[in-house]
Amino acid sequence: MCINLLISLLILLPAGQLSLLLRPPDQPENPKTLRVAVIGAPNAGKSTLTNQLLGRKLFAVSQKVHTTRSRALGVITMDNTQIILLDTPGLTTPFKVKRHQLENSLLVDPLNSLREADLVVVLVDISDKWTRDRLDFEVLKCLTLNPHIPAVLVLNKVDLLKNKALLLDITAKLTEGVVNGQRLRVRDAQTGEEPCPNSDTQDQTGLSREQLRTLKSRKGWSHFKDVFMLCAADGEDVETLKRYLMVAAKPGPWHYHSDVLTDQSPEDICVNAVREKLLEYLPQEVPYTISQHIELWRETEDGKLDISVKLHVKKNSHMTMVIGPGGQVMARIAREAGEDLTNAFMCEVRLKISATLKN
Repeated sequence: MCINLLISLLILLPAGQLSLLLRPPDQPENPKTLRVAVIGAPNAGKSTLTNQLLGRKLFAVSQKVHTTRSRALGVITMDNTQIILLDTPGLTTPFKVKRHQLENSLLVDPLNSLREADLVVVLVDISDKWTRDRLDFEVLKCLTLNPHIPAVLVLNKVDLLKNKALLLDITAKLTEGVVNGQRLRVRDAQTGEEPCPNSDTQDQTGLSREQLRTLKSRKGWSHFKDVFMLCAADGEDVETLKRYLMVAAKPGPWHYHSDVLTDQSPEDICVNAVREKLLEYLPQEVPYTISQHIELWRETEDGKLDISVKLHVKKNSHMTMVIGPGGQVMARIAREAGEDLTNAFMCEVRLKISATLKN
């Protein structure tokens, strides 16, 4: 059995995962490190980007918002460099959290991750014509509260933008015409005027009402160090960003052993994989009301993994949708989530899913 498979089997058990995370870093003589917070509006593609950077699908991805419910950590270790990726929930507001009964982690985790970071990656979905011309207000708030942390802008889903000539115009708006302290010579496609930079932000621990009003009138951030244009689902595109992060790493001790890929437990990865499929195949609010727990987690003698997950559904009408005609929806969710887990754990995973009405 190869070494990589032995390591992967180790992390199938909670104790094994814990021991791996507690193992001292096996760093070289001249270690380098970089902590990177990936932030953006919901559904910008943060988890897709993180998975591509890691080279393995460890974080749930869905077309629906709030797939990521709390911060998760991914680790890239190459040669003498360790990059720690902080994949965060999409930035949202207290009003939306309360209205949709979402976890408080959606408010707290992005801000905490940003404070821990050496570099911030701001991801923007430029395929959305309604939002691509200005940074999300919550993103602007985070950047304004932490202007001392270097930030780079990543324009995602460029493959879906039919008119590529808009890229420079969008860049000019999101950067306020300034990148790494240099003015961009790009004219607005509608007004013909060059965007004017606004650099009146200060290092604050909180924002006053006047500052918030000023932010609402702004479209971009004039302190980005660099801009990348890519498709997060394309490995070749992401490789350019990955090399940039490696170069940006500074001398410093590693935080984790080189075998560590994530701080998520195997159970977390399993629950998130099932949630991804629920979000993908169930309509509207239904997947957000379903909770789940793992009933069985057993490794067989031949190296396979048997997992049984129970879904708790609130309404009879929702139960009908979860099961689907002839049980097809539930079977599809189990099959596709099982395939993702097989890829993540590098061993055959046999996943069974059942559902019950929640009292």
